[in-house]
Amino acid sequence: MEFRAQARFMRVSPQKARLVLDLIKGQRVENARNTLLFTKKRVAATVGKLLQSAIDNANFHSTEKNVDVDLDNLYVKNAIANDGPRMKRIRPAPMGRAYRYVRRISHIEIVLAERGKNNASVATVVGEEETPKTPVKAKARAAKPAAKKATAKKKK
Repeated sequence: MEFRAQARFMRVSPQKARLVLDLIKGQRVENARNTLLFTKKRVAATVGKLLQSAIDNANFHSTEKNVDVDLDNLYVKNAIANDGPRMKRIRPAPMGRAYRYVRRISHIEIVLAERGKNNASVATVVGEEETPKTPVKAKARAAKPAAKKATAKKKK
């Protein structure tokens, strides 16, 4: 089961948001929270609120909708920051001119998932069988003994 939270139209560039999101990808929820608390970036507080919202979504599903969720086994499965619309602004320049600049906006999304007992993801594909990983030809090649190379004689 996956639990999502989105923050749209955040006044931070996606590049700066990705720096913080890369810190928490793949971490357990408690570790991600602690990482965000001690990160010295302005966007870390916003990402912390978003992470808390995703945790609350998981808690809501476990209590209200009777979905079996262990909040201690949650981890950050995916955290992305996409571009939003750009605000075009004008700055005064010398000799009566104007310079244009862009204020970037981002859409941030965090996805939480539950880990299994052996740190594997709980979600599995039903009906898919185990297939051998090594092809048959590779096994046949490995069974043949290696041929000796002839040594070249030096001419004097």
